[in-house]
Amino acid sequence: MRDINQIIVHCSATPPSMIVGADDIRKWHITRGWSDIGYHYVIRRNGVTEAGRDIEKAGAHAKGHNEDSIGICLIGGIDEVGKPDDNYTLLQYNELLRLINFLKITFPIKLLKGHRDLPGVTKACPCFDVDAWYKFETQLTF
Repeated sequence: MRDINQIIVHCSATPPSMIVGADDIRKWHITRGWSDIGYHYVIRRNGVTEAGRDIEKAGAHAKGHNEDSIGICLIGGIDEVGKPDDNYTLLQYNELLRLINFLKITFPIKLLKGHRDLPGVTKACPCFDVDAWYKFETQLTF
C-alpha cells in the first residue's frame, strides 16, 4: 500500500444541469490517453459516492501530489455559462464531510486542500475554501 497523507478535493467543472458520474469521467480521462479515471472518489449531486481509481494506485488529479494523496471529485463547480460556481448540493457537502472523516480514520491524513490551493494551480477548482469549510463543519484543524 502506498503512503497516503493528504486529501485533495476537486470539481468536475460541469454545470448543475449536467448529470454525470465516475463512469463518465473515466471515459473522458481514458479518451485523453490516461489509464483510468484520475480521482479515487466521485460524489454525485445526489450525494452518492462512487469509486474511481483504485485507492492503492496513485491518482492523476494533482500534478506533484498524486503519490501521497486521495483525490475526491464533486460533480458540479461551474454555472450554466461555464463560470466557476460553488453550486454543490447539501447532500454532496454532507457526503464529503462523511468521506473525509472516514479517510482520516483510515489513513494518517495531515493535509486537506482544494485543488486551487496547491502551488502553481490557476484553476478555481473546487470553487470553495475546503480547509475553511471543514474547520467550520467540524471545529477541528489539521
